[in-house]
Amino acid sequence: MNVPYVESEKKLGVAKRIKEKRRTSDFVPALLFLLPNLTGFLIFTVIPIIATFLLSLFDWSLIAEPKFVGFDNYIHLFTRDPEFGSVIFNTFFYVIVYVVLNLIVSIGFAAWLNQKIKGIKIYRALLFLPVLVSPVAIAMVWQWMYEPESGLLNWLLQLVGIHGPNWIGNTKWAMISLILMCVWQNFGYNMIIFLAALQGVSPSILEAASIDGAGPFVRFFKIMLPAISPAIFFGTVMTLINAFQVFDQAYVLTNGGPGNATEVLGLYIYKNAFQWFKMGNGAALAVIMFSFILIITVIQLVLQKKWVHYETK
Repeated sequence: MNVPYVESEKKLGVAKRIKEKRRTSDFVPALLFLLPNLTGFLIFTVIPIIATFLLSLFDWSLIAEPKFVGFDNYIHLFTRDPEFGSVIFNTFFYVIVYVVLNLIVSIGFAAWLNQKIKGIKIYRALLFLPVLVSPVAIAMVWQWMYEPESGLLNWLLQLVGIHGPNWIGNTKWAMISLILMCVWQNFGYNMIIFLAALQGVSPSILEAASIDGAGPFVRFFKIMLPAISPAIFFGTVMTLINAFQVFDQAYVLTNGGPGNATEVLGLYIYKNAFQWFKMGNGAALAVIMFSFILIITVIQLVLQKKWVHYETK
């Protein structure tokens, strides 16, 4: 019998038990540190999601006794609700146009601010300022700006001989008006993220490309944009999630009108649940919104491998 081999096996066994015991002893303090966040996540995220899904299976008017109806609320929305189709269309139209414009404007201003310009700190603060202002206050100000007779926008257009439209009173312009206002308010958040990413691009790479004859546009589209693609991916995901949940701006600016031209999912959930007291329908709409966000986020996570470039060290 090989005695040294047996002794080495014993030592390995003892070392393994010590390592496992150390891991167990480290688990409890780690759990205690994570407990506040885990508790908040459980109470304010997991439980409400489960409760919303369960509520979507009931017919409840907040007054009468809840009545279990199974998936009838979903069947009603998809087959018998006359406004549901237009609400979904409005929501996706808003999301697509808003996200594209937000990213374009954010990247454009980030690239402009990523230069040596006099008073650059003031420009950054001014462009980021709308993000800090209450959406309700901004919507009320833009309501006045969109006024067809006395609004600022139409007054400016009249100076150059253009007769401005009835921005929020016309079904053709109402959604565009909502999108423009929301882009103006929120692009500063992504702008700061993209600016930080641009400042992290190595100057030596840009200098080498310039020496090789690459112009400003080539350097921007072929070097800088791929270099900040992780930041663009993050901004796209977060902007999409926030766009699907738009509510307060639409509620204050147009309340879904004129007609149902700006009726989006967030606003329709509120009306079903708290104006028409159809809590089951409202919960079902919330589950549908959650499903849209989840599916699109998963698709983005899968597709990121094709266009997001992470640095490997």
